Amino acid sequence: MISTLARRLGFGDAVVIGLGAMLGAGVFVVWGPAAAAAGTSGALLTALLIAAVVAACNATGSARLAARYPESGGTYVYGREQLGAFTGFLAGWAFVIGKTASCAAMALTIGYYLWPAYARPVAVGAVVVLTLINIRGVAKTAAATRVLVAITLLVLVTAVAVGLWGGGAPEAGAVGPAGPFSAAGLLFFAFAGYARIATLGEEVRDPARTIPRAVPVALGVVLVVYLVVALTCLSVLGLPALARSTAPLADVVAAAGVPGLVPVVRVGAGVAVCGVLLSLLAGVGRTILAMARRSDLPSRLSAVHERYATPWLAELTVAVVIIAVVLAADVRGAIGFSSVAVLTYYAITNAAAWTLGGPKHLRAVAALGLIGCVVLAMTLPEPTVLAGAGMLAVGVLAYAVSRRKG
Repeated sequence: MISTLARRLGFGDAVVIGLGAMLGAGVFVVWGPAAAAAGTSGALLTALLIAAVVAACNATGSARLAARYPESGGTYVYGREQLGAFTGFLAGWAFVIGKTASCAAMALTIGYYLWPAYARPVAVGAVVVLTLINIRGVAKTAAATRVLVAITLLVLVTAVAVGLWGGGAPEAGAVGPAGPFSAAGLLFFAFAGYARIATLGEEVRDPARTIPRAVPVALGVVLVVYLVVALTCLSVLGLPALARSTAPLADVVAAAGVPGLVPVVRVGAGVAVCGVLLSLLAGVGRTILAMARRSDLPSRLSAVHERYATPWLAELTVAVVIIAVVLAADVRGAIGFSSVAVLTYYAITNAAAWTLGGPKHLRAVAALGLIGCVVLAMTLPEPTVLAGAGMLAVGVLAYAVSRRKG
């Protein structure tokens, strides 16, 4: 049975997969709940910058660790190697549950954009199709993601251009007291895709050089795009309308007086979010692969397809779980839950990066990232924090039981 993955991804492929994982989540889902949590326009923009700073710290640590440990699994591997087996397991478990929730949120977003009346069946169909693409190989994933990223950028450029050209009468006012940290915790959800590059470390050519270059490039491009879109939404809709919106870009186009483009934007957005889901599925499957190799999950899940050299059984397992979540999920709740788990994951990333030593400024970046992750996680809505903590505790209990039996 094959147990290693093929190195087929270059620098451009790695950047595109990172873009595909990030672009879409923030643009098409997060703005509504983040605006409601921020309370004011200024707090929303501040929250975006806070989330970007924390993400940049995390990206720095991820890049350093991925260069040291160029294999599938991301912080599951880094935490295990630098901080011990339990910490590695906790990181892997946090990633799996957080990104499974993200996958469900993205699948539902596809459904709500493409065919709102049948959102859940469409979401299930998207999970099935994109899982099959992933199973056929990471080169297929990179190629498909490249097309979907291009579609995403086209939709964004169209919506921004129409919104700025058509103007509109933005709804003035605030929706509550300023809460930039709570909003930043939600907006962090939109930046977390750069981890996809690290979790694909075993399939990247020359990872020690490629990964540290690809991560900051992908993150920088996304930050610029998010700032432009945020300013456009605020200038056309205003904060109160944005806080109520479930499809901000479609609402921007409608407010600009071009309702004929709304269906085009909806279809383009739905297709673009497929790129996010495609990359998310790839990352979760490969983390499960890494955990199964070390018996932190059933070892059978480490199976690699003989023809396509992909973790096919892990991918199928993830798809089944996501479909189950999709059938009963709430998009906004899934985003909050995902943020708690993923911030836990990156807190461990920064702790592991801090133990690498090196220049003082890099250790300071790791410390800032660790503190930032903890603060953002604790300022999320209380039900979300409790749900995330509960699922993390379930993983810890299962780990303790398995080790006692072993």
